[in-house]
Amino acid sequence: MNKQNIFKFNFKTKKNYLDFYINKTNELAFDGIVNKKNKYIFLQGPNKSGKSYLANLWKKMNNAILFDNNFKYIINNSKNILIENINNKLNEENLFHILNHCNSNKLNVLITSNIDIDTINFSLQDLTSRLKIFSFLEIKQPDDDMLINLLTKYFIEKQFIINSKDIFQYIIKHTDRTYENMYNLVNKLDTLSIEKKRQLTIPLVKEIL
Repeated sequence: MNKQNIFKFNFKTKKNYLDFYINKTNELAFDGIVNKKNKYIFLQGPNKSGKSYLANLWKKMNNAILFDNNFKYIINNSKNILIENINNKLNEENLFHILNHCNSNKLNVLITSNIDIDTINFSLQDLTSRLKIFSFLEIKQPDDDMLINLLTKYFIEKQFIINSKDIFQYIIKHTDRTYENMYNLVNKLDTLSIEKKRQLTIPLVKEIL
């Protein structure tokens, strides 16, 4: 029986914080979160880009609470606030009062969104004006370096054996280069490999693409 070759990849890393990989696509966002440079931060990033990871890191560092059907509690306490997915039809009046509350009590606020702040149409004009004082941080779409590290992470999590690094370049060249697509692709590969009892190969990827 032939022994299977398993390649060991030594991908370059600029710096890492736990399992969050940092390169030029997200380093400004990371630095803005961990260095506490601003009291009011608006963090924009695509789905599956690590936005929630950074938000929860900020939440722990600032001893903050999440705005989640707890308006009265927030207003009655002096706690830093995390507001996730502001574009998901949050109650605008409550949001406006929370921002005023944070301003009056000199509290820190982090807001996240998967779309640009300028494309969010609020009914309350005062709410739009409040958000203009926020510092804007962005996680950009992944470059090749980020895509390879993302795929490596996902493959390891699914316990795939990586026999050839060619598979990375094939995927990058033949599919949409987004965080969410890479995440979904690996999940589909995992399901297909289990169903067909096959290893991770380019022919297997072709069946998905």
